[in-house]
Amino acid sequence: MKKILATLCMTLLLAGGALAAEKKKSEAKPRTAKSIECSKQADAKGLHGKERRVFRAKCKKGES
Repeated sequence: MKKILATLCMTLLLAGGALAAEKKKSEAKPRTAKSIECSKQADAKGLHGKERRVFRAKCKKGES
């Protein structure tokens, strides 16, 4: 009986975590015009991976 109860509790905990993660994914913030413009600039420069992320972060802050 204890094993069944423990298994049930673990199942509920895992299912709850999965639902919370799914809800978070669906609530993404809309992209700003500045973010879109920085992405276009990164595309034009052919940037990928870490270089792209660094460039976009600086661009959105107005540093580049």
